[in-house]
Amino acid sequence: MAENVKVAVVGVGNNTSALVQGITFYRNTGSLVGIRRPEIVGLGVGDIDFVAAFALSDGKVGRDLHEAIFVPPNNFPRLDVELPPSGVTVQRGLVDSTEIERVAHALTGAEVLLYSAPSGRPGTAQAYAEAALMAGAAFINTTSDAVAREPLWLKRFEEAGLPLLGDDLASQFGTSVVHHALLRLLEERGLTLASSYQVNLGGTEDFRNLVENSNTKKQSKLNVLGSDKVQMAPLGYLPHLQSQKIAHVNIEAQGWGETAVSLDVRLKVHDPSGAAGVNIDLIRIAATALRAGRGGYPAEAASFLKSPPGTAI
Repeated sequence: MAENVKVAVVGVGNNTSALVQGITFYRNTGSLVGIRRPEIVGLGVGDIDFVAAFALSDGKVGRDLHEAIFVPPNNFPRLDVELPPSGVTVQRGLVDSTEIERVAHALTGAEVLLYSAPSGRPGTAQAYAEAALMAGAAFINTTSDAVAREPLWLKRFEEAGLPLLGDDLASQFGTSVVHHALLRLLEERGLTLASSYQVNLGGTEDFRNLVENSNTKKQSKLNVLGSDKVQMAPLGYLPHLQSQKIAHVNIEAQGWGETAVSLDVRLKVHDPSGAAGVNIDLIRIAATALRAGRGGYPAEAASFLKSPPGTAI
């Protein structure tokens, strides 16, 4: 039996709430519903221990992690699981780069640092990557801000023998995954793409932030789809959707004899669940690579990410 992975997390929002609740749920029930990989090199989905957490919200800092994940504006629903105190007190996150050493010290004992803060703050993402390097921890960048795509950062993690995973989650069953699969099917069946678009609406704070800082997210989505005939509508923040995301995908194509083919798909999911279903695998991949002494980007993480090394920034 492999030793549990010790994880620190940056950002105590909806994605962290879904992950923390889900780990306890699967550990207690043994359920395999919604699990892509029940085991990775001896590590099950319940074999994760949180050892540190960082946030900037005054309402979350100083609280136990299991209490902080329910503090508004978090709106991911409570799963059917009891959460006793975790023993992890949420610490104040980085305010500026002068505090990197403080965070690195707080990471003592952590094998993996999961960066799950909002996108649109590349300097902050890289500051936490620096803290992970100082602490000897693997780093997972779940945001669309460039870290793993930056050759200098990748080289530094390689030389330190530490895994660097990123950038940007490809949600377990999100719009980009579905859209990409449909475009690939179109190509495999010999149809010619004429045009396509994607619309995403959501009610989490992540969505609200991305409406204001959409540039890196748009490029990251385009990295997945890989066609200049695909357009991205601006993200829409609708608070009443809470943790749910509603997406619309349209594809216009031509088949035999240049006859028209039109496809419209509507997808509705809990966005944080899709993130947790991927983060649980990235954490175990990072820990496995760390324990094997494999620094840099683990190739087995590619299908879980929108913008791995080598894609556009």
